[in-house]
Amino acid sequence: MHYHFRLAADQDVDTLVCLINAAYRPGADLSGWTHEGAILDGPRIDAGQLRESLATPGVVLLVMEIDDVLTACVEVRHQGDDAYIGTLAVLPGQQNSGIGKMMLGAAEAYAIEQLKATRLVMSVLSGRVELINFYVRRGYVRSGKLQDFPLDAGVGVPKVSRLVLETLYKTVPQTADA
Repeated sequence: MHYHFRLAADQDVDTLVCLINAAYRPGADLSGWTHEGAILDGPRIDAGQLRESLATPGVVLLVMEIDDVLTACVEVRHQGDDAYIGTLAVLPGQQNSGIGKMMLGAAEAYAIEQLKATRLVMSVLSGRVELINFYVRRGYVRSGKLQDFPLDAGVGVPKVSRLVLETLYKTVPQTADA
């Protein structure tokens, strides 16, 4: 297996939209170890939203290609001293194989090395206990900060009432020469 990381480009948009939607909202087959299909309807992202994100200063989408197949992605958004990590997606057939951990590691490295972030931040649906636990095992801390799901963001329609996002964070250890 040959893999590499790179920054997403405009020509990747259609493939990435399919990848992200398959990972987050897999449809009737409900494949993948973790997804939002039981709590949200509709697409997670569309081509317009992704193009807008890619054109936003301070935002990158890292992608992983395995044997020339776009297999995973994660967004890193520069916000002051923080880097917001989101849209971590792995093709359902490749989940539970360590790729998500590799993507998270690549996002963290990019945030620390390129953006000089001192804190990594993310928002996770509070009902996604298995996903929160995944991040906690990787050093993220539950902040206790909750916010209502953004109904007008165009990222899906809730199937359940009172959908809430929880903020997780990870402080970057300072090196002696910092």
